[in-house]
Amino acid sequence: MKKIALLLLFSAFLLGKTEAQKGVRFGFQASPTWSWLRTSDRNLEGVGSNWGIRVGALGEFYFADNYAITTGLGFGFNQGGTLQNGYSRWKPWDQSDLDEIPSDTFGMDAKLHYRLNYVEIPFGLKMRGGSNEDSRIKFYAELPMFYLGFVTKAIGDIRGTNTQNLDDIDIRDEVRPISLSWGLGGGIEYEFATSATLVAGLAFQKQFTDITRDGFIEDKNGNWDKETSKATFGNIALKLAVFF
Repeated sequence: MKKIALLLLFSAFLLGKTEAQKGVRFGFQASPTWSWLRTSDRNLEGVGSNWGIRVGALGEFYFADNYAITTGLGFGFNQGGTLQNGYSRWKPWDQSDLDEIPSDTFGMDAKLHYRLNYVEIPFGLKMRGGSNEDSRIKFYAELPMFYLGFVTKAIGDIRGTNTQNLDDIDIRDEVRPISLSWGLGGGIEYEFATSATLVAGLAFQKQFTDITRDGFIEDKNGNWDKETSKATFGNIALKLAVFF
């Protein structure tokens, strides 16, 4: 947490250096998130979701009235979800330390819970509008948005088995370290004081790179194959921010 606080302060300093320039705003967000996992394989079903939070520094660089490039530095906590196995046997985490359980191969209906932390760099276009230029209340839309993410922590839990349930497994080697996502959002801004604005809205984010490394599956005929499905997470955030 100390490293995160220092990064936020450093980001605020960099953005604050340009605050006096016309058309530049900086701020902070603390946004609750709801995330889930989906795969391209119908036998590996997303069945659970995670509540998390996204915090970070935000910057807006206006190139025209009510049109800005938005960016920043964010930290997403407890992103991910749960996948349920539909194969006879599944071996997804062969790089992790699972010595505490009898086997690292899971039967049908086993559930793997992913809890991921990310450092994210967002980049996108923001548009604002209101009843008139002097209005304290404005509406905004952010689209498209793109996110470059780096996994900083990956924890997994095994559930839905008789003898293999286990919590708090380090699965850093089972997930891909870099992610790319797209998104969009919208909401309302309220200028409650000179150069101070509250922001509330909804933001949707969808990953388009694979989050998991390939494992192995056994089909009904007893044949083992490499599991090459694509797993991605999506999330909806209640964006809460303040700009100065």
